[in-house]
Amino acid sequence: MEWRDQGILLSVRRHGESAAIAEVFTPGHGRHAGVVRGGTSRKLAPVLQPGAQLDITWKARLQEHMGGFAVEPLRSRSAQVMGDRMALAGLNTVTALLCFSLPEREPHPALYQRTEALLDLLGQSEIWPLAYLHWEVALLEDLGFGLDLTSCAVTGATEGLAYVSPRTGRAVTRAGAGDYADRLLPLPPCLLRQGDAPDAEIAQGFRLTGYFLSEHLAPDLGRKPLPEARQRFVDLFARRL
Repeated sequence: MEWRDQGILLSVRRHGESAAIAEVFTPGHGRHAGVVRGGTSRKLAPVLQPGAQLDITWKARLQEHMGGFAVEPLRSRSAQVMGDRMALAGLNTVTALLCFSLPEREPHPALYQRTEALLDLLGQSEIWPLAYLHWEVALLEDLGFGLDLTSCAVTGATEGLAYVSPRTGRAVTRAGAGDYADRLLPLPPCLLRQGDAPDAEIAQGFRLTGYFLSEHLAPDLGRKPLPEARQRFVDLFARRL
């Protein structure tokens, strides 16, 4: 069995004396693991950095085997995060959430394209947090837990959307919320792509997507806790407020 694809390195860990097990996200083969021979060597260790873009060839005797990777670097993203705590925290939370949430070997080509574009923005601190917030919305959508922010679940109105139902993920207007407003989640305008998206709104957006990640996605995966990397990123971002 053999295939060739390109992908984003999500994680790497030592395997034996000199090999490594790499986990990658590819457009055609989803989240996939493989053994890299010599992965801890001086030649390959600098290449196998999370976030790196790689050309990957996978080989195995049988489809169900882990198999081995031969990798060639396409581009590194190390320079984009070097000396930038926010960028490094952002990279860590993206790779951690993908490892956490993606089923093995299940292609998600649209999410892959969104992820590659997001990682290419690393280091652009003025625009990256909002781009990341929209990426979390896309992640939820791709995994079957999408938010419906197109119209009010109660009135059908498309203007004045102000809340999201924590149960259904559907938007609600202030008029539609009525006496139940305190049971709903605030919907920041930046998630509707309205206004200038100040940091306070983005932080509110993180609370909204965080709720659906922890209360909808995580239970579907067996009630695993969200990766700590996400909370570290959110906390670091909150210091900007």
